[in-house]
Amino acid sequence: MAKAMTKAQLVEKIATKAGLTKKAAAEILDFLASIAYKEAKNSFTLPGLGKLVLVQRKARMGRNPATGETIKIPAKKVVKFRVAKAAKDAILGKK
Repeated sequence: MAKAMTKAQLVEKIATKAGLTKKAAAEILDFLASIAYKEAKNSFTLPGLGKLVLVQRKARMGRNPATGETIKIPAKKVVKFRVAKAAKDAILGKK
């Protein structure tokens, strides 16, 4: 299996494609990430890739795997990424 692309490799590809310096491309990438973090509570969409959404999980009963003891897991908020249909089709191929 191939290794995942690093941030430096992504910055280099963006800089090459857009005709920017690596520093400018890194600033754009960091700015995009900071916007996503701030807007995730309202849902943040990256067209063609997917959407960051804040989801409220309900409280539930679980089990401690070490002891087998039943425990109550409290309700909490989690961030999820929902992949766009266009990205699924491009990666997996159309069915």
